[in-house]
Amino acid sequence: MSVTVFQNARIVDPSRGLDEVGAILVEGKKIAAAGAAAHNQGTPEGAKVIDCGGKTIVPGLVDGRVFIGEPGAEHRETIASASRAAAAGGVTSLVMMPDTDPVIDDIALVEFVLRTARDTALVNVFPAAAITKGLEGREMTEFGLLREAGAVAFTDGRHSIANALVMRRALTYARDFGAVVAHETLDRDLGAGGVMNEGLFASWLGLPGMPREAETIPLERDLALARLTGGAYHAAKISTGLAAAAVARAKADGADVTAGVSINHLSLNENDVGEYRTFFKLSPPLRAEDDRLAMIEALRDGTIDIVVSSHDPQDVDTKRLPFADAADGAIGLETLLGAALRLHHNGDVPLIRLIEVLSTAPARLFGLPGGTLKPGAPADLAVLDLDEPWIVREADIRSRSKNTCFEGARLQGRVLRTLVAGRTVFEA
Repeated sequence: MSVTVFQNARIVDPSRGLDEVGAILVEGKKIAAAGAAAHNQGTPEGAKVIDCGGKTIVPGLVDGRVFIGEPGAEHRETIASASRAAAAGGVTSLVMMPDTDPVIDDIALVEFVLRTARDTALVNVFPAAAITKGLEGREMTEFGLLREAGAVAFTDGRHSIANALVMRRALTYARDFGAVVAHETLDRDLGAGGVMNEGLFASWLGLPGMPREAETIPLERDLALARLTGGAYHAAKISTGLAAAAVARAKADGADVTAGVSINHLSLNENDVGEYRTFFKLSPPLRAEDDRLAMIEALRDGTIDIVVSSHDPQDVDTKRLPFADAADGAIGLETLLGAALRLHHNGDVPLIRLIEVLSTAPARLFGLPGGTLKPGAPADLAVLDLDEPWIVREADIRSRSKNTCFEGARLQGRVLRTLVAGRTVFEA
C-alpha cells in the first residue's frame, strides 16, 4: 500500500472545526491521520513525503450542480472533459444534472453515467435523476428504482415544476426513500420573455426584465409543501434577498429545507451584463447589487447551505447570438474556488465557512463520501496556494466549452494539486 505524507501544511477541515498547521497521512485510498497530531506522529518508513511549504490543504470540493452534455451533446461537454475541469478546480466530487438527451429518468441512464464515469472520469461523478419523466413536469419517475440504481438526488434541472400536486407527491416519495428534492424555481408566466433582472438597467438596455417575484412565488409554494410533507427540499439556486428571507422563515418553522447559490450570484451583478455580453446571460439572471450582498449575508448566517458552480457548457452556436436569443448558462468548475476565495480575501466570509459550503455541507446534503479530512475518509483533497494570483484565459480552460463569466478576471488563490482516492489527478 502506498503511503504519502503531506507535511508543513495549513489544514482546514470544517467537518471537525479544524484550522491548524500540521500534516496529512494518506494510506492507499484513505486518510490515516490529519492535523497537528499527525505531524507529531512522525513519518512512516518508506513513505513519500511532500513538503507543502505552508500551503493550505482542504477537503476536495463537492459541486452539487453540474450540467454535462453526455449523453446527447458531447460537443459541449463529456463526463471525461468535465472531470478534467473539475480536477483542475479542486473539485473531487460532482452531482450531475439529469438534463441530457435522453433525460436521466430511468435506471439505464443512471447506470450509463456511473459506468462512463468509472471508465473515463478523474473525479467522482454522482448522477441526480429527474423528478418527472422527460423533465416535462407531469408524470413522476420511479424514485425507488432510481435511488437503488445510484441516483443521489431528484431534480428537474433547469426546469421548474408548475404543478403543485406533482411537487407534493415528489416530496412525499423522496421522504420515504430518504432522498433530497432539489428544485430551481421560476414562474413561467411571470418570467416569460424576461432575459435579465427587471429594473432600471434592463430598461436602459431595452431588454425585457424578469422580476424577483418570478423566483420567490414558486419557492414560497415549495416551502409550504416541504412543511406539509416533511420531505427534504433543497432550493437549488436562489438569487434574491426575498428568496433568502423565505428560506430563513421555513428553517425557523422547522421545515427540512436547505438552499444553494451559484458562485456567479455571489461574485457578479446585473451591471456585468455590460454591452449585451451573452456569457453573463444566466438563469436566474444576475441580480442587483443589493441582492448579491443579501446572498453573501445569507451565506454567512447559514440561511444558504451550499455554493455551486452551476457549470453549464454552451457552445458558440448558442451563445454568439443577440442577448435575448442566447442560451442561459456559464461554465464554472475551474473558477469556482478562485471566485469564491474573493469572499475570503475581502473579509466577507471566513475561510473555514467558505470551505464548508463548497465541500463539507454539499457532501452531507447529498449523502456523499468526502467533504472531510478525518481519519478513515476517502483521500479526496486539494492543496491550495491561497495567495497566488492568476488570470482566467480561454486558452487555459479545460472544459470543451469556453462560456465563462470570468474570462480575463484576476483571481487570487489557485489549486496546486488535487487527489481523488489517494491518487493525484491534477498537479499545477
